[in-house]
This record gives sequence, structure tokens and C-alpha cells, in this order.
Amino acid sequence: MGGVPLLLVALLTLQRSWTAAVRGSPSIVGGGSLANPPQTVSSEEVTTGLGHYDYDKVLELSLLFYEAQRSGHLPKDNRVPWRSDSCLKDRGQHGEDLEGGYYDAGDFVKFGFTMASTTTLLAWGMLSYRDAYEVAGQLKYGRAAIKWATDYFIKCHVSPNEFYGQVGDFNLDHTFWGRPEDLNMSRPSYKIDTQHPGSDLAGETAAALAAASMVFRADKPDYATKCLTHARQLYRFASQYRGLYHEAIKGAQQYYESTDYGDELTWAAAWLYKATNESQYLDEAEHHYMKFRLKERPNEFFYNKKVAGVQVLLAQLTGKSEYLETAKAFCDFTVHYQKRTPKGLVYIDKFGTLCHAANVAFVCLQAADTGISASKYRDFAVQQIHYMLGDSGRSFVVGFGKNPPKQAHHAASSCPERPAPCSWEAFHRPGANPQVLKGAVVSGPDENDYYEDNREEYVYNEVTLDYNAGFQSAVAGLRQLLLEKQRH
Repeated sequence: MGGVPLLLVALLTLQRSWTAAVRGSPSIVGGGSLANPPQTVSSEEVTTGLGHYDYDKVLELSLLFYEAQRSGHLPKDNRVPWRSDSCLKDRGQHGEDLEGGYYDAGDFVKFGFTMASTTTLLAWGMLSYRDAYEVAGQLKYGRAAIKWATDYFIKCHVSPNEFYGQVGDFNLDHTFWGRPEDLNMSRPSYKIDTQHPGSDLAGETAAALAAASMVFRADKPDYATKCLTHARQLYRFASQYRGLYHEAIKGAQQYYESTDYGDELTWAAAWLYKATNESQYLDEAEHHYMKFRLKERPNEFFYNKKVAGVQVLLAQLTGKSEYLETAKAFCDFTVHYQKRTPKGLVYIDKFGTLCHAANVAFVCLQAADTGISASKYRDFAVQQIHYMLGDSGRSFVVGFGKNPPKQAHHAASSCPERPAPCSWEAFHRPGANPQVLKGAVVSGPDENDYYEDNREEYVYNEVTLDYNAGFQSAVAGLRQLLLEKQRH
């Protein structure tokens, strides 16, 4: 969330603490299973409208959004001219170097939980759709986006059972509206340890590092090994010392509460199995899956609810009918029964409307790749992503397409060129943001497709790391489908 007057903090707290009740109505599942499904799409399966938008450009822009969110010392090849070094003195409680990572949203807090969730989804998309990134000319930048996060996670993991999960105080941060380069306030750091555990945070970070290790295995084998070492340690920490991270890091509860950790433990174990092929991790993933009752159909897939992703990933890893059927149940419910706006957008939550739709599009593309209802789920993903790119009548991606958002709720991009000062005046100023936050996906419309491009209307115009993650990976999936179509 970008900086807002303190009197709004209480309201915003309620907004970001998304409710995520699981609906229990049954969905029809298929009995068949495909242990070794085909990975390509036949010409008759190719979805209507595929390739109508420039996916290569969308991938490029989304990666530029992540570059705009970078904290710390920026590299010489920084491609965002209105950004430079910031928060170089971020430190742990004992002076540990915590420089780097990503700012969460339009503000300047670094939230480890959503940064890790974002990284896992980006890595999953790159592992699945590497050819798409390559033909789009974005493989280098995609890897760089993931490494910017994993470098930071490795810094935050100061000992096997100690991990810094947040830098910056939300309430302090939200008294400031301006550039991160001009930030001059206390930035406390918060961690989990054996006395104050966070199985969800440690588990999600383990998943991110395990997935990233596979991204870097071919060209950076030593770094891949380093990521995997940290992933193993964090998973063991998450397993041996159980607890919810927001009970240790109280400020995180305002916006990124975690309601359970069973899904993250299972998620981490599954990713470690995928990265290592060591059977103990699959055994533990399946044990967690049963213990935490993850076979029930979820209603969504986002940073706080990984169950749908767990089901699809286990289906891919094992080919077992029980996981294939749960993955099918989730996607069938989403495609056929989930609430939609009049123009066809899946509507799961009022906040992060587009993020929720993009995330389920991505996870159902993964289900399709596993051999489940491939044509139907790919059609669905095209419909959802194309709504965001312009089929709704406008683009919801800053800097792309027809009538894109011009007033993203984002402090740095609302500021004029330096050295002009920037303050709350920029927040209230009418008109487009002076800097274009290229590639950012805004929160999106309401249940009636109504959207207001107004910086102060954060319900519609907020931007965050996690809003772009499933979206970018789904776009890569569509680009891969288009590539397969062209090859045939």
C-alpha cells in the first residue's frame, strides 16, 4: 500500500487483511489420471484470441515494474531512470546487512512473506515457460528479477534458525509520501527465530529458494547450490519450530496476515523434492498434505492460500489421481462456478481483484500442462489475461495498451523529476503520475467492472509485488502456447 494519512490506517488494515474462507460445495472431478501428460498443445486445442496482444512487450514491462521496486544499491544497468540507490543502511538487530530486496508496494516496507511468494510464482513461471522468456528476449531480466529477491533472502537468513522477515515500520512509513531515495526515518527490522517461529514465512522462503535454485542451475551452479542450502535449512527451521510469523512480526498482521502454515510446509517440501529429487521431501509433502487436510477444494490462490498450487504441483510431481482430481476440482469450480463480473472477470476479492484472477489463471494453466482439461483451462486463462490487457475496454497494465492506468497509487512514480521536492502534495495532485510505472498491474475493477483511475482510490489503483507475479507467469504461459502453435 502506498503512504496514506494515518487516520486511514485502520480502514486500510481491514482492507489488506483479506478474508479467505474456503467454500465447501462439491465440484465435479474426473476419474482419469495422466502420469506423463503431453507438454505441447495441438492446433485444435489452441485458444481463441491467443496472440491478440503483444505478450513479449507485457513481459518486458512487468519486469520493469520489478526493477522500479528495487531497494538498495542499484546496478549500473538500471533501466528505470527515475530510480536510484535507496535505503542503503537497512540493518538487522545486530547490525546485519539487510540492504536490497524489493519495496512491497507504493510504500517502502520490505515484507518478506509476500516477496517470497512473489519469487516462487515468478520462478515457477520461468521454469515452466523458459522458451517464452527466451523468445521474448526477457530471460536475462527474468533471472535478474528473481536473483534480486534471492540475494536478499540469503542476507536475511543470518543463521539456520533465524530469518529477518520485515524491514521498515508500516505506521512510520505511512507518514511519508515521496521518493525512497529521500527517505530519512528509522527502519526497524523484525525476525523469526526459535523463540518466535514463523513456519509460513520460513516455508515460503524455502519454496522460493528451492524454485530459484532450478532457475540458476545451468548458468550459475554455485549460486544454485547456495540457494538450495538455504532452502533446506529454512524448511527444517519451519518444520521443527512451528508458529505463525505474524505472531513474531506483529506489524505484518496489519496487511499480510497468515491464517495457517500447513500449506507453506507442504509447498516447501514439494518444491524441495522438485529441486532435489530426494524422496524424503515428497514423503514429508504428502504427510503434511494429509495432516493439514489440504485435499479440500480452495476458493483462491494467493500469498495466504497456497493449497491450489500445492495440489497442482503434487499432481505434476506424482501423477497420482488424488492430486489430479483435486486440481481439476479447483479449476472446474473456478471456470464454471466462481462469481464473475458482467464482462467475465473472475471475481474473488474486492482488493487485488486482478491479482486473484491472474493467479487462478496461472495455476490452471499449470493444471492444463499436467494434462487436465487442457483446452478449457487455457481458454479460461486467455479470457482472464486478455480482460486485463484490453478486452474489458481498457488496459489495467501501466504503460501498455488502450487507456492504461495513469495514476497508480505509488509514491515514487507520483513525484516530479529530481531535484524538485516531493510530498503529500504529489499524492493529492490531479493528473497523471509524472513517472510511468511501466508494467504495474493495478488492483482492478469492482464486481461490476467499475474502475476509477485516481491515485487516492487505492482500492482500484494499488500496486504490489504480488499483484504482478501470477500475472507475469500467466502471460509467459500464453506466450509459450503461442510459440507451440507457431511450431506446429
